Amino acid sequence: MPRRKEVPALGSLCLQSLVQHMQSVWVKDYSENYLDEYQFRFVMGPFNNLAGSLVQDLIRLLGESRRLTRAALHLLLLPHLRELSLRPCSGLASNAIGQLVNLRCKSLSSLDLHGCSRLSADMLVDLVEGLPQLSRLGLAETQASVQVLSAVGSCCRRLQELDVSYCKKVSPRALQHLAYDPLAQSLCCPVLRVLLARGLEPTGDGGMVVALAFLLLALPCLEFLAQGAVPDALRLLHSRQLDGMGDAEGFPSLEELGRRRGAAPGGPWLTLPLRQVEEVEEPALATVHAVCPQAEEVSVWLGDSPGPAGGWELLGWGRLARLTLGCAGQQGRVLAEVLPLAQRLGPHLQTLALHGFCCRDELSLAALLTSCPGLQAFSAELHAPPDTDPDRETLAEPPRWDTDLLPHGLPQLQSFSLALASTTSVFSARHGLALRATLASLLCHAPRLQTLRLLGIPFPLDSVFETVLAALGPPLLELQELSLAESRVSSQTVWLLLASEGRLRRLDLSHCQDIHRRDYDSFLQAVRKQRLDLDIVWE
Repeated sequence: MPRRKEVPALGSLCLQSLVQHMQSVWVKDYSENYLDEYQFRFVMGPFNNLAGSLVQDLIRLLGESRRLTRAALHLLLLPHLRELSLRPCSGLASNAIGQLVNLRCKSLSSLDLHGCSRLSADMLVDLVEGLPQLSRLGLAETQASVQVLSAVGSCCRRLQELDVSYCKKVSPRALQHLAYDPLAQSLCCPVLRVLLARGLEPTGDGGMVVALAFLLLALPCLEFLAQGAVPDALRLLHSRQLDGMGDAEGFPSLEELGRRRGAAPGGPWLTLPLRQVEEVEEPALATVHAVCPQAEEVSVWLGDSPGPAGGWELLGWGRLARLTLGCAGQQGRVLAEVLPLAQRLGPHLQTLALHGFCCRDELSLAALLTSCPGLQAFSAELHAPPDTDPDRETLAEPPRWDTDLLPHGLPQLQSFSLALASTTSVFSARHGLALRATLASLLCHAPRLQTLRLLGIPFPLDSVFETVLAALGPPLLELQELSLAESRVSSQTVWLLLASEGRLRRLDLSHCQDIHRRDYDSFLQAVRKQRLDLDIVWE
């Protein structure tokens, strides 16, 4: 049975009370008598003795409930804050608020201004210059510009993580100012590890590719650069055709930066310390592997060419732990093509995501999971082979599923998601039997599973859950979130789940054709009557 609703912790109750009475009690005097009459550099208010982490929690709760006001924010911007996120109240973040942050919050090591578009570029420069201790800075969807990134590069020597995604004024040249100060003729941001630059406006002249190559060479500790043109920049560096590139407006050329990183003329090209690479197309795999041999997380788009998925280049990544493979071609790829890769990398893989593969061999999913015993998260979107004839054969469902198909199970698995895409083709009865046997065995041998999503499964799943919930153990004790959207499951399974042991807190039954309104009302009535901490969704 899902757990009964617990009594909230005292700290949580206190914060909720503050949220509910913030305007009527805590900021009433300041709002009515001081807010627009005086400009205080510091305010001794009721929250000065509240721990910084609790102040941030209070700002978040007020923002999420839309109860955060300008007066409340004035009282919550306190000198002892170490972390501050204005994302929940981005609409209130004006230049005046920015000035208060700059004056009062000198101890900040983390500042998130995501979506604070009312802050001018000049104000952002003042903030960056006034907060040199920052190790994390979020400027996504702000007015960040070349002046702002130049200030970040010159002042934030301890910065490790920066987000400038979807900033319309951030140009390729601005990115170069982040990594190099042409006036001081020195490199900047020496310890920057993560740079998120998604959604920047393309220039169309290749400037972004050159700028990204500049960043990759100028930032020695960079482990992750999130930008769609990164594979092209890696290809440029691997080609070593760098003469004259990037040496404008006082910036060193790519060739000079390469020499600074230890690349000898005519010798082997240096490698980069990138740990994560996104959006790699299959033809570029060899290049990316050569330049980034230490990668631990890679996402790859595969074409229609036959052979092992991703070729053999992926096999050379000895540290690869998180892998995403997507089929970009019109025909897609067969799931069995991933098996050689899984057999080689499987013992080290922690996360595996597959999108758009064709499940031609009904046992390929079971073989794939068997090859990856250390998986912590798995997700797959599969479709039926185009030549399947669903009426060709009819196979009887066994009275009880054999749970030994995956004898060793997945003892570390915490998240499992399987979606069967609805196309013109349908899965055969043989596929249905193999899939349900795989699921029954998996669920009986995944003791740490917390999140389970079975989406669009066209075969009845009642017998699978009946087998699993009756097994010794019992299984699914750690399961907290279960989604069966658009799958074949009846009210019988839901009642079994409600009566079972476990920690289930969310159950999604959206568009389940065998669940009706009367069933849903009965579920809600049982949840209320037993005071279960369970949210059930149905439509």
